[in-house]
Amino acid sequence: MRLGVLDIGSNTVHLLAADVHPGGRPLATTSDRSILRLMRFLTPSGAISEEGVRALEEAVEQARRVAAQERVDALLATATSAIREAANGPEVIARVEQALGQPLQVLNGETEARLTFLAVRRWFGWAAGQILLFDIGGGSLELAAGSEELPDLAASVPLGAGRLTVQFLPDDPPGEEAVERLRAHAAEAIAPVAAQFSVLPRPDHVVGSSKAIRSLARLVGYPVPGWSGYERMLLPRAALGSWIPRLARLPAIARQELPGITPDRTFQIVAAAVALHTAMTAMRVDELEVSPWALREGVLLRYIEDQAHGA
Repeated sequence: MRLGVLDIGSNTVHLLAADVHPGGRPLATTSDRSILRLMRFLTPSGAISEEGVRALEEAVEQARRVAAQERVDALLATATSAIREAANGPEVIARVEQALGQPLQVLNGETEARLTFLAVRRWFGWAAGQILLFDIGGGSLELAAGSEELPDLAASVPLGAGRLTVQFLPDDPPGEEAVERLRAHAAEAIAPVAAQFSVLPRPDHVVGSSKAIRSLARLVGYPVPGWSGYERMLLPRAALGSWIPRLARLPAIARQELPGITPDRTFQIVAAAVALHTAMTAMRVDELEVSPWALREGVLLRYIEDQAHGA
């Protein structure tokens, strides 16, 4: 069976097509992305502007065409925080569904965290023990922890890279004072969540997923050998912290020349680095390992299981 997952996020509309079967590993066949950065289309009232909605419709129609070309048997369309929290969210959802030609599943933050945790658990396996997960999107930061297939605790915090860039780092480059204001805000937002997670057992394995974390790992992290020749990428908190002042001094056009920083992430990478560093500090994490699998793989895995059990 060929499935497609359409992930409508705050930064991109990303279609992943994969061949799947119960009990097997999803094998990706196509990945197609449209870069939106929806946060730049937010009006003062918190609504997505008409220009932003039209851009979203065009990206969804493009993904629908690719899915048809790939002959997917089912398209699993999901949306996360940007649409979920927009003041005109119901109207935007209706227009996206019309462009898509099918219903859209709008995930809340906790569900997003739980599905991502499922993908991470499947990737690292039971031997990873107690896992603590960090996932940074455009609108929110998801956290999850547990020793089973689904987490014991999952949370979503409004510390996404796009959201924080618009709110705290509008200038290019942002400058040290703006970064410090953002750091203080992030520390205040993450503190109560960190307190909830502190009662859980210490993690055996700390994992980061999402494109922003992968980009930061390529910039400041280092590879180590893994199983079956797979190269693991580790991201140390100290190295990340030392890079933040340098990133904040560089204009966006210069940041994309750095290793791992793609043009679609260059505007938001400073906010992502500050949010991740602050969260790692609050959770007393010195280093994390990057997961190749994240939300889209979690959606695929959950669908396969539901079909196998006749749900």
